[in-house]
Amino acid sequence: MADEKNIGTPAEEEIEIITLTDENGEDMDFEFLDLVEYEGKRYAVLLPPVGEDENEDEEVLILQVEDDGNEENESYVFVDDDDILTAVFDIFKEKFKDEFDFAEE
Repeated sequence: MADEKNIGTPAEEEIEIITLTDENGEDMDFEFLDLVEYEGKRYAVLLPPVGEDENEDEEVLILQVEDDGNEENESYVFVDDDDILTAVFDIFKEKFKDEFDFAEE
């Protein structure tokens, strides 16, 4: 599930793109923003591809990272728990408070 928080873009950034394949076999590129550890689990904070309106606020996607110890076998799982999404996003916001303009809800 996408977290419903909006962010602006940082002034300067190194963009890391990861490609995820959905259940239909379609690839989609995401900008990797951060890896957050929360309650012993890892969560990837991703920025979906920019839509046609570049001035539109962007929403992040938070996915749980699952692996078997081999980085090549990592998989990303949707998070349905709003409390976890909020906690992970709060950690992300605190870490990057000086780099992003976070929109208040």
